[in-house]
Formats: sequence, structure tokens, C-alpha cells
Amino acid sequence: MSRNDTRSVPAGRPSSRAFARPRRKGPGFGHWLAALPLVAVACITFGGRAPAGMSSPESVAAAPDEMPGRWSIGNARDLISVIEESTEEGLNPADYNIDALHAAVAAKQKGPALDALATASALRIAHDYANGRIDDKAALGWYIDPPTDPNRIAAGLAEALDHGRLGSWLRGLLPDNEQYRALKAAYADARGDEALRGQLRANLERWRWMPRELGDRYIYVNVPSYRLSVISGGIEEASYNVVVGAPKTPTPQLQLYAQSVVANPGWTVPQSIIKAGGMRGKGFRWTRNADGSVSAWQAPGPSNALGRIKIDMPNPHAIYLHDTPNRAVFARQNRALSHGCIRVENIEELAAMLQGGDGLDEALADPRKTKVLHLERSVPVYLVYFTAQADPDGTVRSVGDPYGRDKALLAKLGAAMEGELQVAGR
Repeated sequence: MSRNDTRSVPAGRPSSRAFARPRRKGPGFGHWLAALPLVAVACITFGGRAPAGMSSPESVAAAPDEMPGRWSIGNARDLISVIEESTEEGLNPADYNIDALHAAVAAKQKGPALDALATASALRIAHDYANGRIDDKAALGWYIDPPTDPNRIAAGLAEALDHGRLGSWLRGLLPDNEQYRALKAAYADARGDEALRGQLRANLERWRWMPRELGDRYIYVNVPSYRLSVISGGIEEASYNVVVGAPKTPTPQLQLYAQSVVANPGWTVPQSIIKAGGMRGKGFRWTRNADGSVSAWQAPGPSNALGRIKIDMPNPHAIYLHDTPNRAVFARQNRALSHGCIRVENIEELAAMLQGGDGLDEALADPRKTKVLHLERSVPVYLVYFTAQADPDGTVRSVGDPYGRDKALLAKLGAAMEGELQVAGR
């Protein structure tokens, strides 16, 4: 669905709350597998490795020790119910040994064999609900840490089984926010439109990658929408047009913290820009380094590429929010134009909102002098990538896919039903 596609999918109005199957090798295998720590079971049943970030068996001494006898037929039925419901989340029950679990329950199987099968399936779906199914998120430009530590997942499973609340615990691992609920409702309503369902599946998966608590007040930049929002108490306090990274120099997905406002910043030009010959403007100071390379620094002033203000958020990717002397770019429909940083329209207003405005005008008065104004309290900043999002009334709309990432994500996610991936990826 293109950016100009006006189709939308009405989803029920959201709540007002803020924004490989295991193989048995001989009669002793089930007994041996069932006695392993939960994380070790996960390593064996997930193709020789644990889910993303999951520790190796040798490093999880604190994990729950044994599962034998914990899996009753009732618990297995609860697990089957959750797995069957996973289709509503855009996932495939076949990925969680659903047929083998049905057969085990029908045969009233108990003991080590059921324990091993059910534990592996439960850990897998718990991981996918808590952290998303795709482990290699960095291949898709996503560098936000997984929401849930895998050892906590293993401990949570043991506790849920002990207290008879497996179903509620598993469901509680999913995102609980209005965006996820709206996307899920739209996914259910879009039966028959497999391309749209593919797009919605991709965005449901991305929300499973997100932190479950974003904070009381934060900055939210959805790259495909070319918008920055300040969210306070679940309400949009302000919103600004932005320019984001071009497809060749995409903005990475990060969780950062705004710590200071820099008035009249100088610009140390990244080596990637120097090598690409992307130098524009005046006032550069060139330095030859010991290794033969050159460095460039642009002095503060009207021609500086960062404009009059930079909002600093320290990170190894050298990404920040900043002004620009070229204000005409904000009127363009396609604003994927930068080298990766976020240019913000009316950034003075945003800076004053974050900093309180105290001393900002004075700091900006001399355009040749740089002054750093530290924020009283750091503000979380989320640079994300959602190609479909819900409006306040719950209607889900497409906002484009400037980096073409939905197709790559769906290829990694796998088809939810026969033929869906092929259609969605056209």
C-alpha cells in the first residue's frame, strides 16, 4: 500500500490507556531433556541456540532447575489455547509444535515426554510474545534492546505453572497499548486483503520489539511518518515535521535520552559524509590526521548544517535532533533526505519545551558562540519504524515504507498462512 493510498481499516476504538520441533533420540531422551534447566531446553529445541539474547546453559545457574511433573494435561490444554490464539497476533501455531501437543493431550500423555515438548513450546511462544519472533533485528536497522530478559521468561514460566496461571501469564507478555490493539483489530478485519494483512503483521511484530513502558513523557519519532511527537501522560503534547535519513543513509531505530540543548552548535562532520563527498555550506575547518585521513569541522553560524539548535542524545551512532538552514525541505512530501540524523521543523519551540526556555534566547543571541544548556531531567527518545499506525480514533492507516523494510521483515517472520507471504511481498 503506497503513501498515497487512502484506504484505511477501522479498528475498534482503543482504550484510553497510553499511547523447530524437538527430535527424540532413544528412550532416555525425554527423561534427560525434561530434567534440564528451562533455558537449556530452549537452546536444544530452538535449533541449537537460545532465542535472541538468551544465555547458554552453562551461564544460567539462577534459572529454574527442573520441570518434571509440572505439565499436567490441563496446563498443556491452556498452552494449546494460547498457541491457537497466536494467529490473532499474526503468528503461526505450527511454529510452536501445535500438532504434537494436540496428539500428546489426546493420548493423555504425562511425564518427561510431555514436560519436554510443552516446555520447549511454551518457552518459544513466550519469547516471541515478549521480544518478537525475529532475533536478528539489527539486520532491519533496529537497535532497541529486547524488552524482556530471557532468564526472566524462564523463571516466569516456572512460576506460572506452579500457580496455575499459564494462559494469563503468556498473554500478559504481549504489548498492552492502544497502537498494538488497533493494529490487531485491523488485522482481524482485513481478511481477504493479504497484502494489507502482511503489512499489519510486520507492524505487530515491531511492536513486540518495543519496550513495554515508554515513560511518562517522551519524544517519539516514527521515521516513515516524517513526524516527531512529544507524548506526555499518553497525550500528544506537540508534533513537528521532520526530515529523516535517506534510504542510502537510513536513520537507525534507537532508544536514546535527550540530555542537553546546544545553542549555535558547531558540526564535526562524520567520516562517512566526508568520504561520500556530501559537504555543503561554508565555514569548514580542515585537519589532516596522523593516518592520512582528513577531518572537517564547521563553525557555528547561519550557514552551519545543524542550524541554530542541536538536541544532544549521546549514542554510538552519532544521531541527534537538529535544526537546518534549509527550511524549505519541510514542505516536501518525501522527507527521507538526511545522512541519518533528524532535522526538526520549529526546533526552537521543541527545545524551549524540553529545557523550559530559561536562558535559551540569550544563548542563541550570538550566532558565533556555542552554549550548552543541560536539561534538568533527561527525556527518553524513541526513533522507530512503523509503516502503519493508528490515529486517535483507532483508524489504522499506512504511512509509507521509505526503506522498503516490510518485505524483508515478512521474509524473516515467515508466512502466517499459506500464500500470505508471497502476496505481501510482491
